[in-house]
Amino acid sequence: MKYEEEHKYDRILNLPHPVSKKHPPMPLSNRAAQFSPFAALTGHEELIREAARLTDSFIELDEDQKEQLNRQLRTIREHLEQEPECEITYFQPDAKKDGGAYVTLRGKIKKIDEYTRRILLTDGTVLPVMHLFSIRGELFEQGEA
Repeated sequence: MKYEEEHKYDRILNLPHPVSKKHPPMPLSNRAAQFSPFAALTGHEELIREAARLTDSFIELDEDQKEQLNRQLRTIREHLEQEPECEITYFQPDAKKDGGAYVTLRGKIKKIDEYTRRILLTDGTVLPVMHLFSIRGELFEQGEA
């Protein structure tokens, strides 16, 4: 019995490889592609990195801080013709998730739009007043604000 199992396929072992008459053989380059690595979860690693990325929470200013910013904005408005240079820290909301980041930039202020409540810098940057955290500059070091 064991001998029969071992030699069960002897009659077909040396036959030529069958070739289809209807379908041409696949090129070797395409066959190799069948065995290339497969990423079943495309984009999964990016999602994990995005979820792990930390963001800051928006800090609500107290009344004293708001009043100080209002005084500084009034002082800037009085000196707009000089295009005062300031260092402004503001909250930039994150486009992809809750929170954001506090960003500090330095620039010359061109305009304060009271209607839209935005600050326009000479380089074209637009900052919403509601996201301001602090303003520093020579204009305030002189004791005018």
